[in-house]
Amino acid sequence: MKKRVVDIFIILLGAFLFALAVNIFVIPNELGEGGVVGITIILYYLFQWSPGLVSLLLNSCLLIVGYRFLSKLTIIYTIIAVIFHSLFLHLTKSWSIDSGEMMVNAIFGGVFAGVGIGLIIRVGGTTAGTTILARITNKYLGWSISYGLLFFDLIVAFSSYFIIGAERLMMTIIMLYVGTKVMEFVIEGVNPKKAVTIISDAPDEIAKQVNELMDRGVTVYSGHGYYTKTPKKILYIVISKQEVVKLKKIVKSTDTDAFIAIHDVRDVFGEGFIDILKA
Repeated sequence: MKKRVVDIFIILLGAFLFALAVNIFVIPNELGEGGVVGITIILYYLFQWSPGLVSLLLNSCLLIVGYRFLSKLTIIYTIIAVIFHSLFLHLTKSWSIDSGEMMVNAIFGGVFAGVGIGLIIRVGGTTAGTTILARITNKYLGWSISYGLLFFDLIVAFSSYFIIGAERLMMTIIMLYVGTKVMEFVIEGVNPKKAVTIISDAPDEIAKQVNELMDRGVTVYSGHGYYTKTPKKILYIVISKQEVVKLKKIVKSTDTDAFIAIHDVRDVFGEGFIDILKA
Protein backbone atom coordinates (compact mmCIF):
# COMPACT_ATOMS: atom_id res chain seq x y z
CA MET A 1 0.00 0.00 0.00
CA LYS A 2 2.84 2.39 0.87
CA LYS A 3 4.43 1.78 -2.53
CA ARG A 4 1.13 2.49 -4.31
CA VAL A 5 0.79 5.80 -2.45
CA VAL A 6 4.32 6.80 -3.46
CA ASP A 7 3.61 5.79 -7.08
CA ILE A 8 0.45 7.93 -7.14
CA PHE A 9 2.32 10.90 -5.68
CA ILE A 10 4.97 10.56 -8.41
CA ILE A 11 2.23 10.39 -11.06
CA LEU A 12 0.66 13.59 -9.71
CA LEU A 13 4.05 15.32 -9.76
CA GLY A 14 4.66 14.15 -13.33
CA ALA A 15 1.21 15.31 -14.47
CA PHE A 16 1.82 18.71 -12.85
CA LEU A 17 5.22 19.19 -14.54
CA PHE A 18 3.80 18.16 -17.92
CA ALA A 19 0.98 20.69 -17.51
CA LEU A 20 3.51 23.40 -16.65
CA ALA A 21 5.46 22.57 -19.80
CA VAL A 22 2.35 23.21 -21.88
CA ASN A 23 1.04 26.31 -20.13
CA ILE A 24 4.33 28.08 -19.38
CA PHE A 25 6.57 27.19 -22.30
CA VAL A 26 4.52 25.84 -25.21
CA ILE A 27 1.32 27.88 -25.57
CA PRO A 28 2.76 31.34 -24.74
CA ASN A 29 5.39 30.85 -27.47
CA GLU A 30 2.92 29.33 -29.95
CA LEU A 31 4.92 26.12 -30.19
CA GLY A 32 3.47 22.75 -31.08
CA GLU A 33 3.55 19.47 -29.20
CA GLY A 34 3.21 15.81 -29.92
CA GLY A 35 0.44 13.31 -29.33
CA VAL A 36 -2.94 14.17 -27.93
CA VAL A 37 -1.56 17.29 -26.23
CA GLY A 38 -0.33 18.47 -29.63
CA ILE A 39 -3.81 18.01 -31.07
CA THR A 40 -5.40 19.90 -28.16
CA ILE A 41 -2.93 22.77 -28.65
CA ILE A 42 -3.76 22.98 -32.35
CA LEU A 43 -7.47 23.10 -31.49
CA TYR A 44 -6.71 25.78 -28.89
CA TYR A 45 -4.90 27.92 -31.47
CA LEU A 46 -7.77 27.52 -33.94
CA PHE A 47 -10.88 27.66 -31.74
CA GLN A 48 -9.66 28.58 -28.21
CA TRP A 49 -10.98 25.26 -26.91
CA SER A 50 -9.76 24.33 -23.43
CA PRO A 51 -6.68 22.05 -23.72
CA GLY A 52 -7.56 20.42 -20.39
CA LEU A 53 -11.08 19.46 -21.42
CA VAL A 54 -10.17 18.36 -24.95
CA SER A 55 -7.24 16.33 -23.60
CA LEU A 56 -9.52 14.57 -21.12
CA LEU A 57 -12.05 13.67 -23.84
CA LEU A 58 -9.51 12.41 -26.39
CA ASN A 59 -7.48 10.46 -23.86
CA SER A 60 -10.62 8.82 -22.51
CA CYS A 61 -11.28 7.46 -26.00
CA LEU A 62 -7.71 6.19 -26.36
CA LEU A 63 -7.89 4.50 -22.98
CA ILE A 64 -10.53 2.20 -24.43
CA VAL A 65 -7.92 1.06 -26.97
CA GLY A 66 -5.18 0.83 -24.37
CA TYR A 67 -7.34 -1.28 -22.06
CA ARG A 68 -6.82 -4.27 -24.36
CA PHE A 69 -3.03 -4.02 -24.38
CA LEU A 70 -2.02 -2.70 -20.96
CA SER A 71 -2.09 -4.28 -17.52
CA LYS A 72 -4.80 -3.45 -14.99
CA LEU A 73 -2.36 -1.50 -12.81
CA THR A 74 -1.11 0.51 -15.78
CA ILE A 75 -4.68 1.38 -16.75
CA ILE A 76 -5.44 2.58 -13.20
CA TYR A 77 -2.30 4.69 -13.08
CA THR A 78 -3.05 6.07 -16.54
CA ILE A 79 -6.57 7.12 -15.54
CA ILE A 80 -5.09 8.99 -12.56
CA ALA A 81 -2.47 10.63 -14.78
CA VAL A 82 -5.00 11.69 -17.42
CA ILE A 83 -7.48 13.16 -14.94
CA PHE A 84 -4.90 15.14 -13.00
CA HIS A 85 -3.00 16.26 -16.08
CA SER A 86 -6.24 17.72 -17.45
CA LEU A 87 -6.98 19.30 -14.08
CA PHE A 88 -3.51 20.83 -13.82
CA LEU A 89 -3.80 22.16 -17.38
CA HIS A 90 -6.89 24.04 -16.26
CA LEU A 91 -5.49 25.24 -12.92
CA THR A 92 -2.19 26.53 -14.34
CA LYS A 93 -3.51 28.12 -17.54
CA SER A 94 -2.78 31.63 -16.25
CA TRP A 95 0.76 30.85 -15.07
CA SER A 96 3.59 32.42 -17.04
CA ILE A 97 7.32 33.19 -17.09
CA ASP A 98 8.70 36.39 -18.56
CA SER A 99 11.09 35.06 -21.20
CA GLY A 100 11.35 36.19 -24.79
CA GLU A 101 13.98 33.63 -25.82
CA MET A 102 12.18 31.01 -27.87
CA MET A 103 15.09 28.58 -27.81
CA VAL A 104 15.27 28.72 -24.01
CA ASN A 105 11.53 28.13 -23.78
CA ALA A 106 11.75 25.21 -26.20
CA ILE A 107 14.54 23.58 -24.21
CA PHE A 108 12.86 24.02 -20.84
CA GLY A 109 9.53 22.95 -22.30
CA GLY A 110 11.24 19.72 -23.34
CA VAL A 111 12.86 19.30 -19.93
CA PHE A 112 9.61 19.80 -18.01
CA ALA A 113 7.64 17.54 -20.37
CA GLY A 114 10.37 14.89 -20.37
CA VAL A 115 10.62 14.79 -16.59
CA GLY A 116 6.84 14.79 -16.19
CA ILE A 117 6.10 12.01 -18.66
CA GLY A 118 9.20 10.08 -17.58
CA LEU A 119 8.08 10.03 -13.94
CA ILE A 120 4.65 8.74 -14.92
CA ILE A 121 6.07 6.00 -17.15
CA ARG A 122 8.76 5.05 -14.61
CA VAL A 123 6.20 4.02 -12.00
CA GLY A 124 4.15 2.08 -14.55
CA GLY A 125 1.59 4.55 -15.87
CA THR A 126 1.14 6.43 -19.13
CA THR A 127 -0.24 9.80 -20.15
CA ALA A 128 -2.54 7.95 -22.57
CA GLY A 129 -2.49 9.32 -26.12
CA THR A 130 0.63 8.34 -28.04
CA THR A 131 2.20 7.05 -24.82
CA ILE A 132 -0.20 4.11 -25.06
CA LEU A 133 0.94 3.51 -28.64
CA ALA A 134 4.59 3.77 -27.52
CA ARG A 135 3.99 1.21 -24.75
CA ILE A 136 2.28 -1.12 -27.23
CA THR A 137 5.23 -0.90 -29.66
CA ASN A 138 7.61 -1.43 -26.72
CA LYS A 139 5.74 -4.54 -25.64
CA TYR A 140 5.26 -6.12 -29.05
CA LEU A 141 8.03 -4.64 -31.24
CA GLY A 142 10.72 -3.98 -28.64
CA TRP A 143 10.93 -0.26 -29.42
CA SER A 144 12.29 2.06 -26.73
CA ILE A 145 9.32 3.84 -25.14
CA SER A 146 11.01 7.24 -25.42
CA TYR A 147 11.80 6.86 -29.11
CA GLY A 148 8.45 5.27 -29.89
CA LEU A 149 6.85 8.29 -28.28
CA LEU A 150 9.07 10.64 -30.31
CA PHE A 151 8.03 8.86 -33.53
CA PHE A 152 4.31 9.27 -32.90
CA ASP A 153 4.72 12.77 -31.51
CA LEU A 154 6.56 13.97 -34.61
CA ILE A 155 3.65 12.87 -36.79
CA VAL A 156 1.35 15.19 -34.84
CA ALA A 157 3.96 17.95 -34.57
CA PHE A 158 4.52 18.10 -38.33
CA SER A 159 0.78 18.49 -38.87
CA SER A 160 0.95 21.73 -36.87
CA TYR A 161 3.17 23.30 -39.54
CA PHE A 162 0.19 24.99 -41.20
CA ILE A 163 -0.78 26.61 -37.88
CA ILE A 164 2.52 27.64 -36.27
CA GLY A 165 4.82 27.99 -39.29
CA ALA A 166 8.25 26.61 -40.12
CA GLU A 167 10.36 28.37 -37.46
CA ARG A 168 8.15 27.35 -34.55
CA LEU A 169 7.87 23.84 -35.96
CA MET A 170 11.67 23.56 -35.89
CA MET A 171 11.67 24.78 -32.30
CA THR A 172 8.98 22.22 -31.52
CA ILE A 173 11.14 19.43 -32.95
CA ILE A 174 14.05 20.59 -30.77
CA MET A 175 11.74 20.61 -27.75
CA LEU A 176 10.48 17.08 -28.50
CA TYR A 177 14.03 15.79 -28.92
CA VAL A 178 15.12 17.34 -25.61
CA GLY A 179 12.02 15.88 -23.98
CA THR A 180 12.83 12.44 -25.37
CA LYS A 181 16.40 12.45 -24.04
CA VAL A 182 15.29 13.73 -20.62
CA MET A 183 12.48 11.16 -20.51
CA GLU A 184 14.91 8.38 -21.37
CA PHE A 185 17.19 9.53 -18.56
CA VAL A 186 14.31 9.58 -16.06
CA ILE A 187 12.96 6.16 -17.13
CA GLU A 188 16.29 4.34 -17.28
CA GLY A 189 17.89 6.29 -14.44
CA VAL A 190 21.47 7.26 -13.72
CA ASN A 191 22.36 3.66 -12.95
CA PRO A 192 22.35 1.69 -16.23
CA LYS A 193 22.63 -2.06 -15.98
CA LYS A 194 25.25 -4.36 -17.46
CA ALA A 195 24.95 -8.02 -18.35
CA VAL A 196 28.19 -9.95 -17.89
CA THR A 197 29.09 -13.31 -19.41
CA ILE A 198 32.05 -15.09 -17.83
CA ILE A 199 33.79 -18.25 -19.05
CA SER A 200 36.32 -19.51 -16.51
CA ASP A 201 38.05 -22.61 -15.21
CA ALA A 202 36.94 -21.58 -11.69
CA PRO A 203 33.24 -20.77 -12.17
CA ASP A 204 32.10 -22.03 -8.77
CA GLU A 205 34.55 -19.83 -6.88
CA ILE A 206 33.61 -16.75 -8.92
CA ALA A 207 29.88 -17.40 -8.49
CA LYS A 208 30.32 -17.89 -4.75
CA GLN A 209 32.13 -14.55 -4.35
CA VAL A 210 29.55 -12.74 -6.48
CA ASN A 211 26.81 -14.12 -4.22
CA GLU A 212 28.60 -13.32 -0.96
CA LEU A 213 30.48 -10.09 -1.74
CA MET A 214 28.10 -8.46 -4.22
CA ASP A 215 24.79 -9.99 -3.16
CA ARG A 216 23.94 -10.70 -6.80
CA GLY A 217 22.45 -13.81 -8.34
CA VAL A 218 24.35 -15.87 -10.89
CA THR A 219 22.90 -17.99 -13.67
CA VAL A 220 25.03 -20.93 -14.84
CA TYR A 221 24.84 -22.29 -18.38
CA SER A 222 26.44 -25.48 -19.64
CA GLY A 223 28.52 -25.12 -22.79
CA HIS A 224 31.64 -26.28 -24.52
CA GLY A 225 34.36 -24.94 -26.77
CA TYR A 226 33.69 -25.69 -30.42
CA TYR A 227 37.32 -26.55 -31.21
CA THR A 228 38.37 -28.31 -28.00
CA LYS A 229 34.93 -29.75 -27.13
CA THR A 230 35.87 -29.14 -23.49
CA PRO A 231 32.77 -28.72 -21.24
CA LYS A 232 32.50 -25.29 -19.66
CA LYS A 233 30.28 -23.59 -17.10
CA ILE A 234 29.21 -20.16 -18.36
CA LEU A 235 28.21 -17.54 -15.80
CA TYR A 236 25.63 -14.86 -16.58
CA ILE A 237 25.28 -11.94 -14.18
CA VAL A 238 23.30 -8.67 -14.33
CA ILE A 239 24.78 -5.83 -12.30
CA SER A 240 24.84 -2.04 -12.18
CA LYS A 241 27.48 -0.07 -14.04
CA GLN A 242 29.12 0.86 -10.75
CA GLU A 243 29.54 -2.82 -9.82
CA VAL A 244 31.57 -3.69 -12.92
CA VAL A 245 34.90 -2.77 -11.34
CA LYS A 246 34.19 -4.92 -8.27
CA LEU A 247 33.23 -7.89 -10.46
CA LYS A 248 36.41 -7.53 -12.51
CA LYS A 249 38.48 -7.61 -9.32
CA ILE A 250 36.74 -10.81 -8.22
CA VAL A 251 37.40 -12.50 -11.56
CA LYS A 252 40.98 -11.21 -11.73
CA SER A 253 41.78 -12.52 -8.27
CA THR A 254 40.29 -15.92 -9.10
CA ASP A 255 41.18 -16.67 -12.70
CA THR A 256 43.42 -14.36 -14.74
CA ASP A 257 42.68 -16.39 -17.88
CA ALA A 258 38.90 -15.95 -17.65
CA PHE A 259 36.95 -14.66 -20.63
CA ILE A 260 34.59 -11.75 -19.81
CA ALA A 261 32.03 -10.12 -22.10
CA ILE A 262 30.12 -7.07 -20.81
CA HIS A 263 26.93 -5.95 -22.53
CA ASP A 264 24.67 -2.93 -22.11
CA VAL A 265 21.08 -3.85 -21.22
CA ARG A 266 18.09 -1.52 -21.49
CA ASP A 267 15.39 -3.13 -19.35
CA VAL A 268 15.89 -5.49 -16.41
CA PHE A 269 12.85 -6.92 -14.65
CA GLY A 270 12.75 -9.23 -11.67
CA GLU A 271 14.03 -9.52 -8.11
CA GLY A 272 16.46 -6.76 -7.27
CA PHE A 273 15.47 -4.69 -10.29
CA ILE A 274 12.13 -3.46 -11.71
CA ASP A 275 8.80 -5.12 -10.92
CA ILE A 276 7.77 -7.27 -13.91
CA LEU A 277 4.18 -6.01 -13.48
CA LYS A 278 5.33 -2.68 -14.87
CA ALA A 279 6.62 -4.24 -18.08
